[in-house]
Amino acid sequence: MSHPEPAPHPATSGRAATALRAITAALVLAALVSSTADAIRDGLLAQHVSYFTNQSNLLLAALLAVAALRPRDNLPDWFDEVRGAAAFYLVMTGIIYALLVAPLDELLRWDIGWTGIVLHRLAPLAALLEWLLTPRRRAPHPARVLRWQLYPVLFLALTWLRGAVTGWYPYAFLDPTASSWAQVMVTTAVVLVAFLAIAAIVHLLEGRLRGGVAAADDVVLAVSRAPRR
Repeated sequence: MSHPEPAPHPATSGRAATALRAITAALVLAALVSSTADAIRDGLLAQHVSYFTNQSNLLLAALLAVAALRPRDNLPDWFDEVRGAAAFYLVMTGIIYALLVAPLDELLRWDIGWTGIVLHRLAPLAALLEWLLTPRRRAPHPARVLRWQLYPVLFLALTWLRGAVTGWYPYAFLDPTASSWAQVMVTTAVVLVAFLAIAAIVHLLEGRLRGGVAAADDVVLAVSRAPRR
């Protein structure tokens, strides 16, 4: 009779998670460095750093690096709030890129350059999976859904202010010169409603894929540390 495979020890799964965070952070950072070097070469650095995609990816890389280098118990409670914000921003990055930015024929193609694949496809998926697989440390307050909106709203305001001065907008759907202010405001309203809805979903999904596994790991760890008789 075959015996079931033993469950992975918590320390083993923890090391694997740490390694994956470090690898993902390094890959995202490498993509950002490469795309930034291209922007500097083309004299487009100011425009490059103005993209929501690049800013949110930089935040993700920094958070994953910190999480890989420091034990989770040594991180402050607000770290999880920022980590959730990064997951939310990256999910929205992937959705907006697919629906409003990328040409329709690009969505099923993979010849878009490795940096595009990392920043627009891999990073949003990795951020969401990391959020789903990391168990909650405490019950979060629903108000964080609104706090997560502060950065997108600030980004929007600064984008329009900069555009009014320079005439350049990072995304066509935010550019009134490409259509009209009426069209831009309608699109923005729809996007903001989507931001609130996705933020609420991300808030509720925290640690959902690790709830049972985390509890089982805690039991195994407690038993392994129990004194022997």
